[in-house]
Amino acid sequence: MRWAGLAAVVAGLCYVVVGLFHPANVPASVTTPAWAYVHYAATAMGLFGIFGMVGLHARQAEKSGWLGTTGFVMFGLWLGLMMCLSFIEAFLLPLMADQAPAFVAGFLGMFTGAASQVDLGMLPTLWNISGPLYILGGLLFGIGTFRARILSRWAAALVGLGAALGPTAAFFPPQLTGIIAVPVGVGLAWLGYSLMIERPEQTLDAVPQPGSARPGAARAA
Repeated sequence: MRWAGLAAVVAGLCYVVVGLFHPANVPASVTTPAWAYVHYAATAMGLFGIFGMVGLHARQAEKSGWLGTTGFVMFGLWLGLMMCLSFIEAFLLPLMADQAPAFVAGFLGMFTGAASQVDLGMLPTLWNISGPLYILGGLLFGIGTFRARILSRWAAALVGLGAALGPTAAFFPPQLTGIIAVPVGVGLAWLGYSLMIERPEQTLDAVPQPGSARPGAARAA
């Protein structure tokens, strides 16, 4: 559980870095050091975020209910998609900037709304579904975590409200849209920290062992 908490902290901090320092989605950016570092962080966010979410959900699954489970699945899928897309941005687009500029421009056009001149296959569809996964997944997971009353409720509120505010990015100038991600990143890191500092007996009591009675059943008897 503590390793999962640490993974969530790393993922949340990486998301804050992405939100604050993401360069403009233009072809000229993909060969800059800032582009590489930000998308290394975004790839790490997806990888560590998946492990972190597993631990966060396992800690409160019984009490977060269907809202928490649904949010966990949707937000986890979003993290997986972001890991794959960010890997392409970090390691492939810089290599293709000179050899395949049309593909690079088309790929970045998914984020800016510009039409692509090349066939991108399933990539635009995956990007389009990532928005609902992020908004609904973060909101539901935040609500489920808030209601479970196990991990920090303030952190859960940051994740839920931050995800719900995602659509408002359309009203911000392009250079400021990443700021919308900061509350979710802070909330995710905070939840991970909340999981890390729990006492071992609290964590073991919350996760039923195979063949054992439900937590609290013996005391109730």
